[in-house]
Amino acid sequence: MTPLAIIAKEAAIKVSGSDIADEFITDAPLKKAGILSLIGFSKVHVGDVDLVIATGAHGGFNNIEVLEAKKKNIKIMTQGEAVGVFMEGSIFERKFTGISVTGTHGKTTTTAMIATMLKANGKDPSFLIGTGNAVSLGAPGHYGKGDFFVAEADEYMTESSFDKTIKHMWQHPKIAVITNIEFDHPDAYKSLDETRERFLEFANQLPKDGVLITCGDDPQVKKLLLEYKGRRITYGFSRENDYVADNVLQDVKLGVFGEHNRLNALAAFVVGLEAGLSKEQIKKGLIVFKGSKRRSEFVGQLESGALVYDDYAHHPTEIKRTLKAFREKFPKAKIICIFQPHTYSRTKSLFEQFSNSFEDINVVILTNIYSSLREKPDPTVSMEKLAEKIGPKALFIPKLSDVVKYINEQNFGKDIVLITMGAGDVYKINEKLKVKS
Repeated sequence: MTPLAIIAKEAAIKVSGSDIADEFITDAPLKKAGILSLIGFSKVHVGDVDLVIATGAHGGFNNIEVLEAKKKNIKIMTQGEAVGVFMEGSIFERKFTGISVTGTHGKTTTTAMIATMLKANGKDPSFLIGTGNAVSLGAPGHYGKGDFFVAEADEYMTESSFDKTIKHMWQHPKIAVITNIEFDHPDAYKSLDETRERFLEFANQLPKDGVLITCGDDPQVKKLLLEYKGRRITYGFSRENDYVADNVLQDVKLGVFGEHNRLNALAAFVVGLEAGLSKEQIKKGLIVFKGSKRRSEFVGQLESGALVYDDYAHHPTEIKRTLKAFREKFPKAKIICIFQPHTYSRTKSLFEQFSNSFEDINVVILTNIYSSLREKPDPTVSMEKLAEKIGPKALFIPKLSDVVKYINEQNFGKDIVLITMGAGDVYKINEKLKVKS
């Protein structure tokens, strides 16, 4: 919602919005853009407007402001639909070349890399990224003067009660990236096979002159490509791919670490070629990229010496890959991860996988599950059982406030790396730790 608002504002459209009182990482870019965010939801917020864009959260189409807009015959779009409309361009009386990035993991980083690469080469792309900020871009959204519109394409439902269309289906790009396919949303998909089928439907929307760029190492992508008939380009570590990481990125010094980010950069590299950039231009752009908010983000150093990082990883595969990258970066450090599970349905469905996600670190502190507003608490999911399953390295501290107290009391030194991890509000504890100013 935040990048949509910023794009509209930069396109000279008058924008306002409503939200709950809780603070999120998107508050800062909204404030920087001068966009008014009213607290709470009320009929009176719906004034003389042309369009209401509604998120699937906070009641979705049953939100009081959406219902009021219906009464007033004001046009209503969901967030997912609006991204597609913005990319298409007619709302701005222009036409873009769309670039969409979807997949279970790596969407945000790959989208930000592509936008950075285009920006660094004077293309001034419009972009929409699902994060609070990317250092190299300055904001999660931008209305550019160039021909490209780069957007993260979400694989979750448009609106859980009234419109279960997968969000990425609203986008009709010319260039599409699928980073990987895994079972991540048990409340949206019945199985991994259904998940792959929905990605195939997205790929099949590409125009005849379009191209699908995807990781050829991924098992589910391989299955998808057996059914996909359009033009495709594969990338990865395997020699079977059209673009191989060791060949393409051998002389590129990335500003982010980990093999998962090498794959993200390789996807961006292929997109750059399809967008008409030279290899040297692409490498110049990739070097500029320094990461995104909540993606292996360096927060600071505790007064006691420990380094503090924050990451959005919330699926077992993401967690495992991210922690492996930290272990490679800090081979001699004691790594402690504070993990806050996100949603009861995901934690329950992937319980066994979660129990094997922390092998590369020394200690994992588990907190209470962050309950999404889109589902009800499930008392059958127990974090005590997950801690027991993981073994001696796991510590269950239910409340974030108690985690802060524990860390501040431990006086962790320079040999410690702390990582807050999860898609909820676990990152907020970093504001209360004794971090050097």
